[in-house]
Amino acid sequence: METANKTGTIKDKLIFEFETSKLFLFGDTQLRDQSMESFYKQGIPDRKHEEYKYTPIASMLKGEFNFSTTKNCSDEQIEELKFLKGAYVVIIENGILVEGLSNLEHLPKGLTICSLVDASKSSSPVFEKHYSQYADVNADPFIALNTAMTKDGVFIHIEKNVIIEKPIHIIHIATAFENTIIHPRNLIVIDENAQVKIVESYQTVDSKAKIFNNALTEIVVDKHAIVDHYKIQDENDDFGYLLNTTQVIQKKQSVFSTHTFTLSGALVRNNLTIVLDDEHIESHLNGLYITNGKQIVDNHTVVDHRKPNCNSNELYKGIIDGKSTATFNGKIFVRKDAQKTNAFQSNKNILLSEDGTINTKPQLEIYADDVKCSHGTSTGKLDQEKIFYLQARGIGITNAKKLLMHAFASEVVNTVKIEALREYIEAKIAKTFE
Repeated sequence: METANKTGTIKDKLIFEFETSKLFLFGDTQLRDQSMESFYKQGIPDRKHEEYKYTPIASMLKGEFNFSTTKNCSDEQIEELKFLKGAYVVIIENGILVEGLSNLEHLPKGLTICSLVDASKSSSPVFEKHYSQYADVNADPFIALNTAMTKDGVFIHIEKNVIIEKPIHIIHIATAFENTIIHPRNLIVIDENAQVKIVESYQTVDSKAKIFNNALTEIVVDKHAIVDHYKIQDENDDFGYLLNTTQVIQKKQSVFSTHTFTLSGALVRNNLTIVLDDEHIESHLNGLYITNGKQIVDNHTVVDHRKPNCNSNELYKGIIDGKSTATFNGKIFVRKDAQKTNAFQSNKNILLSEDGTINTKPQLEIYADDVKCSHGTSTGKLDQEKIFYLQARGIGITNAKKLLMHAFASEVVNTVKIEALREYIEAKIAKTFE
């Protein structure tokens, strides 16, 4: 790979930034070099790239971008984002963990929460065993770019047989006064027979320029572990650009549930991959996206059944308004050895506008012969008969539509097991329907 000139394309500038800063970054320099080499070969995908044909990242990244990660948010603004009272709070601003504003004192025995920088310096055997082992740098250019250029993030480890009663709330804050690219990263390891609830919220605060947030999370769910994972994406409709990659690997008899709520953002792309790598595993994927204006929301999911006797259930719902565009591309792989698999996938959408667009593509690839699998998708408008029924009972047309949209969304919202989080999401959704 040649060292790029600073005055070239955004790809060139990213490579130049990497070459000038890599000696100051944590971890394995060889891994970073290999990752940047992979990014150099793959490049930034454009509309001709099948997996990114509805996600115009290449055009969004035109122009000048900064790579610094200074703190711009006030302490008061950050405090307002701590909507889960009593949770263990992790503040990550522009990709850097801010310990002074996080709530990490008095952690229970068996729970470790620290920055990736500290985990790397401490030579933690858990960190060294799992870091960058599941998100393949050759599978996606943004995985490669994050692995090469990440400056920090959070490392969470729940030890064997430990049950964490309080939720862990990771608050990702993006803020900048000039166009900026950041690469936050998380590594979450849940050992055998442990239990935890983890909430990630993504918010753009007080920004005056574009922020491209290339975030990556690796989650390891060991045998018999139970994990509830939530993502709340509430980015700025003008300046918030989020590419969120989550890579999960599950072991024997584990249960993993993930819930993705995309409430705002100029462009949001979610890449979610779950690998069921043992027997008797249970996976649940739920998603809700509400779009308006010229927003672009793109959900790509992969559920990879590698071993027999496992179950996965996937439900994504969307409400599309204005001139916005939403995409759902869901893939289920059932490998040759994954007999007795039960895998179900559903995507349902409501179009509120003639100018809105939904692209939906559920897919099954089945190489085993003793399975129960199904997928389906539906797109339509609000039921006029139901609207008329509600109007006939004295409910105005605006409130009638709100009731129907709320009922449509509630199937996903009701999967949230943390009451305070469910109330927060319901309030946010109600505000979008105003």
